[in-house]
Amino acid sequence: MDHTGFLTGNLTLDLAIFAWFIAQVIKTLIHFVANRNLDLKRMVGSGDMPSSHSAFVCAATMSIGQVCGWRDPLFSLSAAIALVVMYDACNVRRAAGEQAKVLNYVIEHWSEMPEEMKQKKRLNENLGHTLPQVIMGALLGTVIGLAGPILL
Repeated sequence: MDHTGFLTGNLTLDLAIFAWFIAQVIKTLIHFVANRNLDLKRMVGSGDMPSSHSAFVCAATMSIGQVCGWRDPLFSLSAAIALVVMYDACNVRRAAGEQAKVLNYVIEHWSEMPEEMKQKKRLNENLGHTLPQVIMGALLGTVIGLAGPILL
């Protein structure tokens, strides 16, 4: 099996990038269908369905398992990192997004706040993911990571 990638020369990295790209395209299309406007910023934005971070790390992890072996320490390390990334996306980053919503509300509605203290640019509220978004990203990445080394 040839492990040379189609983009960078590294199959594992290429599959991870491909999974990220497909997740971002799906995310942009879902946003377009739901809002009836094509927001190309969704192609690089965080949050929403599916999680491109989960897709990226799962594609890399599954590709490493296929190429190096499921008992290889590199697969174990990659799986552990994937779990940390998905936990972070679902918990830490999501909490930061919820805090941004509260702060944006306070800034917009606190009439006594001096003008120089008011945030001119809204904080990004779309930072993390729900569990279903993480799961869908993980499934997308898993399929790409498992199929890629076989099909390519």
